[in-house]
Amino acid sequence: PACCSARYSLALLACLGFFLLYALRVNLSVALVAMVEPGGGPAGNGSASVCPEQLHPALQGRSQQSRGEKYPWDADTQGWILGSFFYGYIITQIPGGYLASKIGGKALLGFGIFGTSVFTLLTPLAAHLGVGYLIAVRALEGLGEGVTFPAMHSMWSSWAPPLERSKLLSISYAGAQLGTVVSLPLSGLICYYLSWVYVFYIFGALGVLWFIFWMCLVSDTPERHRSIAHAEREYILSSLKDQLSTQKSVPWRPILQSLPLWAIVVAHFSYNWTFYTLLTLLPTYMKEILRFDAQENGFLSALPYFGCWLCIILSGQVADYLREKQNFSTVCVRKCFTLIGMIGPAAFLVAAGFTGCNYELAVVFVTISTTLGGFCTSGYSINHLDIAPSYAGILLGITNSFATIPGMVGPVIAKNLTHNNTVAEWQTVFCIAASINAFGALFFALFASGEVQDWAVSGYHLHRN
Repeated sequence: PACCSARYSLALLACLGFFLLYALRVNLSVALVAMVEPGGGPAGNGSASVCPEQLHPALQGRSQQSRGEKYPWDADTQGWILGSFFYGYIITQIPGGYLASKIGGKALLGFGIFGTSVFTLLTPLAAHLGVGYLIAVRALEGLGEGVTFPAMHSMWSSWAPPLERSKLLSISYAGAQLGTVVSLPLSGLICYYLSWVYVFYIFGALGVLWFIFWMCLVSDTPERHRSIAHAEREYILSSLKDQLSTQKSVPWRPILQSLPLWAIVVAHFSYNWTFYTLLTLLPTYMKEILRFDAQENGFLSALPYFGCWLCIILSGQVADYLREKQNFSTVCVRKCFTLIGMIGPAAFLVAAGFTGCNYELAVVFVTISTTLGGFCTSGYSINHLDIAPSYAGILLGITNSFATIPGMVGPVIAKNLTHNNTVAEWQTVFCIAASINAFGALFFALFASGEVQDWAVSGYHLHRN
């Protein structure tokens, strides 16, 4: 039974971990608006002639009293600050997957979030010392977060029965969207009523607290879990017995020659271009184009990710229902969900760019775009576990390395394309992201697989030898 089971307890605790992980990642996007001196933003007053101010009269007096030190960072500097996280993030993806396969994902995931939390606590000090220190601290945060997704994938390869993968992984990874939903408006409120420094202190302290619970309650495998029921342990182990490899060496050449893996790489890269562009720049777009104050900014920036969170949870249930009850093939489900989760967002993202100053319609289109992206979690995002459960952490490390590149260059390119912060410039940003999204979806639909690959099981290695 799912209720009170060890595997669903792991999913819920992982959900909370990824909640904090993304809260630690995105809080700077909101805080940066409060950290920069007026006129030091990407557009100065250039957008004032495009769209009218949306600030409520009741908030006018308060908005001028925001506390905390201000910095004269221009648009290019802000782009580098927002992108610096991913320079550390990309380094530890593949090593994280490899280490997780050797030592287990529990400690790796736990210390990854713990390290990110510590560096988050140091962010205000780094900003005070200079922009170079802030960029360095953000890169170090990326190093810590880089191991987390490969570590979690590696743990699920031992914990998730094949017909429950969509459900369990969607629950655990939906925490990332929920973290975005909560941290964006909450960061806006903290900046508004307290100071931007408390954004980093509060979320950093919560991350340290979560680490303590994680290390005390979680085990790498069902065999090592202290309180798991015997029936559940046998159920999990028997469901995975024909899908795992006992080989200690990693078949690197077959992995890198696998076309289904490269289908995931292309889809992951394409989806993340849109995702990271919106994740890091949506608060700026809301403020500079749609003209919202910091408090409204956080709530409206979070709305798309609330829709995505709901979609991830529901689509995970539907995907496993189609596979288990309706006898849909795994590859059919993965391809259909990926197409919906990438083509749909591309269309609505382009539409959002052509709404002009109609902020209600823009918010609706961006929300629908990001919500539909939730289908991808039950699409390409967990396809690593379908094609190679034993090496899922390593495969995710490979795909996430490529998928981190949009986070590094996307904000920088977008900032450079929006120097004047006009609606036309943002239309260009949205159209580029949508085109990349559509290409990735079609590539995955052509070349993806839903079966365990020959090189990912023990018999393949024995036969080769």
